[in-house]
Amino acid sequence: MLFDAMDLAATFVFAISGATRGVRRRLDLFGVLVVAWVAAVAGGIARDLLIGAVPPAAIADWRYLAAAVVAGLLGFFASDAIARLKTPVLLFDAAGLCLFAVTGTQKALAYGLTPVMAAMMGMITCIGGGVARDLLTLQVPTVLRSELYAVAALAGAGSISLGFWASLPILPTALFGAALCLFLRLMSIYRGWRLPIAGITNKSSKETD
Repeated sequence: MLFDAMDLAATFVFAISGATRGVRRRLDLFGVLVVAWVAAVAGGIARDLLIGAVPPAAIADWRYLAAAVVAGLLGFFASDAIARLKTPVLLFDAAGLCLFAVTGTQKALAYGLTPVMAAMMGMITCIGGGVARDLLTLQVPTVLRSELYAVAALAGAGSISLGFWASLPILPTALFGAALCLFLRLMSIYRGWRLPIAGITNKSSKETD
């Protein structure tokens, strides 16, 4: 029940991030709800299809659609209040990221995947919704930029898988993984932590031109 609640909470906050992005892009109500739903469930659907959990929970369980619709409506009608928050999309996205790192990894482990592959599934759960949201709103996905996004998700999911491999208690391991993922993502947002990018010299730039 705890992990179900976390999964629904992650669905809700990711849907708010999608709705907020849709409002910023001047979409109508239907467009905002579509972006909210896709942002909320795309990662979980991809994970479930890859591990053989069909039909995916986001389709089989009405609560996921309800959570996404409620969050989408909240994001649409309370957009002014949400906009007063500093970087609201990034903050809601960070919250969803750490929650999905836990639930995605735990579900993959429950389906018998190895810890390494379970960590990969946890990362996919985290980044799938954000990638879909960014593509629908015509932005380069955050995961492809130098920000700590996929790395934060993988670090959180990897620590959970490592705890499973070491037979550590589930709840403290899950909380640590979520906290690690959230910490890395917030440091990227507020402290500018980044992955290195390839340097391009003036000479090579001229040759490319």
